[in-house]
Amino acid sequence: MKTYLFDFDGTLVDSMPTFISAMLRILDENNISYGDDIVKIITPLGVNGTAEYYLKLGVKLTKEEIIGLMQEYMLDGYFNKIPAKSNVISVLKKLKSRGNSLNVLTASPHITLDACLKRLDLYDLFDNVWSCDDFATTKANPEIYKMAAEKLGKNVNEVLFLDDNYNADKTAKTAGMKVCGVYDDSSKDYVDDIKTVSDYYIYDFSELLDIEF
Repeated sequence: MKTYLFDFDGTLVDSMPTFISAMLRILDENNISYGDDIVKIITPLGVNGTAEYYLKLGVKLTKEEIIGLMQEYMLDGYFNKIPAKSNVISVLKKLKSRGNSLNVLTASPHITLDACLKRLDLYDLFDNVWSCDDFATTKANPEIYKMAAEKLGKNVNEVLFLDDNYNADKTAKTAGMKVCGVYDDSSKDYVDDIKTVSDYYIYDFSELLDIEF
């Protein structure tokens, strides 16, 4: 049995346009300037971590108000519109039929995560569906990957982590996990960077079936 740990946004579902639009809308509405690497920075942080980062950037709202806006701006997309990425559903079902352990670790909160997976009939394929909130830390912290491996009853190097974000992939590799980078349009400028910190890289989920680890 192989153990997989999947990111959610940009890896399993085509949600990054919705995520990016919601997150940048808050900065734009508050007249906060940001660099070209803002998405790369905030994606692994989760809602709580991003809200704290926004406070440091100068957003004049409370943390709770920022989180409320994030959820408000994203809910419709996750509840009703966001699709699974190409070949994700068929590949996950194939991996599950082989007796593998499928798990999710994402920065997204359960309010959007669970609803989207259930709408796509994917939720029950996973042994565990974790938000960073469940670990009280972010994917920018190597310890979260070690904690996830411990919960899975595996050594950290026995788990294959899949993510489209460079910072998350790099941190998981630092923690000792095997890492598979995943292509997403939102991170297309960082493909070469992701490849340098990953053991594998896939452009389409169908390629995952051929990866041995």
